[in-house]
Amino acid sequence: MCETTYTVTGMTCGHCASSVSEEVRGIPGVSDVAVDVASGRVTVTSEAPLNVEDVRAAVEEAGYALAAS
Repeated sequence: MCETTYTVTGMTCGHCASSVSEEVRGIPGVSDVAVDVASGRVTVTSEAPLNVEDVRAAVEEAGYALAAS
């Protein structure tokens, strides 16, 4: 298992967290997503390291932006 934390900008509420979580869970290999709206942190547990562009696309599909690392 691999756990990676990303920072997402623009989230302000539980609905935001739910949207981001739903899209990121759709990435093959993702087993869990934990979102902390206050900090903008999204922790993703997956079977193997994810391609950051896949995560970026999922976050953007939800209507938010992945912060530069």
